[in-house]
Amino acid sequence: MDTIGNSIPRKESWDKVAGTLRFVRDRKEPGLLHAWVLNSPLASASIAAIDLSAALRVPGVRAIVTGRDEPRLTGPIIADRPMLAVDRVRYFGEAVAIVVADRPYQAKRAAERIQIRYEKLPVVHSPTEAFAPGAPLLHERLGEYTRIGEVHPVPGTNIANHVKIRKGNAAAGFAESEIVVEETYAFNTSDHAAMEQRCAQAEVSPDGQVVIHTCSQGPFVVKELVSRYFGIEAGKVVVHVPPVGGAFGGKGSVQLEYLAVLASRAVGGRPVRVANTRGQDIVMSPCHIGLEAKVKLGCKRDGTITAAQITYWFDGGAYSDMACIIAKAAACDSSGPYRIPHLHVDSYCMYTNHPYSTAFRGYGHPELTFVLERTMDMMAKRLGMDPLEFRFRNAIGPGDTSPTQEPLSASEVGNIRECIRRLRQELRQRAAEPAASPPLVRTVGVGCFWKTASSPPDASAGAVVTFNPDGSLNLNVGAVEIGQGSKTTLAMIAAERLRIPVDQVHVTMDVITKYDPHHWKTVASSTTFLVGRAVLEAVDDAIRQLRELAAEVLRVPPEDLEVAQGRVFRRGDPQTAIPVKDLGLGYKYPNGNAIGGPVIGRGNYIMPRLSHLDPETGKGRPGPWWTVGAQAVEVEFDPRDCSYRLIRAYSVIDAGRVLNPQAARGQVMGGVTMGLSFAGRETFQYDNEGIVLDPNWRTYKILPFGEQPDHWIDFVETPLLDGPYGARGIGEMGLIGIPGALANALSLAAGTELNFLPLWPEAIWRARGGSGA
Repeated sequence: MDTIGNSIPRKESWDKVAGTLRFVRDRKEPGLLHAWVLNSPLASASIAAIDLSAALRVPGVRAIVTGRDEPRLTGPIIADRPMLAVDRVRYFGEAVAIVVADRPYQAKRAAERIQIRYEKLPVVHSPTEAFAPGAPLLHERLGEYTRIGEVHPVPGTNIANHVKIRKGNAAAGFAESEIVVEETYAFNTSDHAAMEQRCAQAEVSPDGQVVIHTCSQGPFVVKELVSRYFGIEAGKVVVHVPPVGGAFGGKGSVQLEYLAVLASRAVGGRPVRVANTRGQDIVMSPCHIGLEAKVKLGCKRDGTITAAQITYWFDGGAYSDMACIIAKAAACDSSGPYRIPHLHVDSYCMYTNHPYSTAFRGYGHPELTFVLERTMDMMAKRLGMDPLEFRFRNAIGPGDTSPTQEPLSASEVGNIRECIRRLRQELRQRAAEPAASPPLVRTVGVGCFWKTASSPPDASAGAVVTFNPDGSLNLNVGAVEIGQGSKTTLAMIAAERLRIPVDQVHVTMDVITKYDPHHWKTVASSTTFLVGRAVLEAVDDAIRQLRELAAEVLRVPPEDLEVAQGRVFRRGDPQTAIPVKDLGLGYKYPNGNAIGGPVIGRGNYIMPRLSHLDPETGKGRPGPWWTVGAQAVEVEFDPRDCSYRLIRAYSVIDAGRVLNPQAARGQVMGGVTMGLSFAGRETFQYDNEGIVLDPNWRTYKILPFGEQPDHWIDFVETPLLDGPYGARGIGEMGLIGIPGALANALSLAAGTELNFLPLWPEAIWRARGGSGA
């Protein structure tokens, strides 16, 4: 192949390096007004009174909107969230009012002068506290809420969703067990920490058209939900998304877009921009989900896993958003990449008085993998078995079934055993390196993972290709460039199919829902698969048209023609040919007659054979394929103060087919770094009132440059038969196994079981029995 398998520079790289790439906040527009959101200073309170009089007197103020002006409820799965708090606030940072003014500082000054009288309500601090009998209810009307997706809330409780997996017979499986390990785990919510803060701009035209500019991962979802909740015809909602400065799942939800439309309506339809500060981005907008879990694992003395019973209590925060589907995704892949014949899982999405949660890179899988991989290590210790050997013996494979009882093929599930084998081989070679100098201790922790896309059954994508007068190709897709390089990968797929250099494929970086073909969302490591298949179909459609037109000119059957290197030629006779540039816009004969017209290739694809889950057993097909991998983290630990240094991270991932090797390595390295930061540093710290104590980057700690480990990365290639050129998604995979591997390494080093995140030195010290533990 000429393109696939080569390291191709990213299409947008020059613009990023030169600083000419334009993001939402870079738009300059005459007459643009600015909005400022007033946030709740409390985590749980009723709103007794609001006084806007002083705020309205601030010069430059055009309008102020509160929740009582627009009380309707929104949500992608359960309509449980007001655009602005109405009668009560449910989390610290919740949007209570929005001020529109000529300048941002005027809007901020007015927001500070809004007088609100709150009456405190009880605070629900954790998902298990929310689950306890008699816990204060966050949503008394849960049973009345509109449900849009596959979700099972429990009215009269704080359970936004309850997903069950009942595979085999857990009681019988534990009866066969000779060793049982049972542990609990916990970690708090945290931030996505994208460099670009969320921002949205809206303008309501006199004809009723709503134009939204936003940094979203799902422009077509924004279009759908704005249409639904404002009662606007979908065709009149136009969403424009330029390249996005990082997202990691956090920009797949709709929030500021609603507020921008509210603000524009309040000022007669003028364009209004709502832009988060860093603090608002951390606490007002949706965050990374937290979890408390309990795992019971049964095993025979020969290392064969017989049964598992798992309960997840996910911290969905004040509103369900996508957290209720994350609970489903975790349940569907709860076994990890292991053969567990008897599996009993209850996955709950719980309402708490924390900032509400949404998708985060891995979509519940770093979380489920952390708790499972910690349990796997403890079981291996009980067995006296090498941790990788234990995982290898129980590795899932072709002929096995998923937790949702779906039969697995080699193409669908990949080769986790080969991933483990390569990781073990590399670790053995590294074992010959010099040991740390006492009292420092070096240890290696391992973790395996798998993940399916967890998309809705009707997730789809389209693609359109057209030609330029020079014969180059234009590619239009609805996928968003969020820094992952998908536009380059899709251009490579098109170039390979048409057999032209990739620099002759021009991809639009912006997405405009009025012109670009529909795409579900740029999430779930599914863009290469989902949009890539649509691109292949679009290019094949264009090739068919080129061959038919050339056949008429050359007077040969279309099936005798090939398209490559910018020419349509007769197979076996390359001299009988026509340049694509003479066909792409129609062919013109020497006498002036013309035939054909512009060649427009059209392609689409929809997720194949997916289904909803049986609500009682969990049986169903939640995804089209799985990506599997094995990872390890090597640390150097100082037992005197429990500090540690990250030495090296190892990752072996079955990518199906590596389309762009350097880009693939970059994706994995980024994921690993994110996983180490999440596992080692990042968390929301709450006080007794539910207030987030670290709502800025001075106090919210992220792994800094210079502390990343060395990386060793390898790929197994078990082709995915449905994937474009055999590829499967890898965008999230570098992260998933890392938190568990780090916790396993530090548990070995510290000599105590570390079943919580993040793993700060002080937290490890306390777990070892330090003062105040």
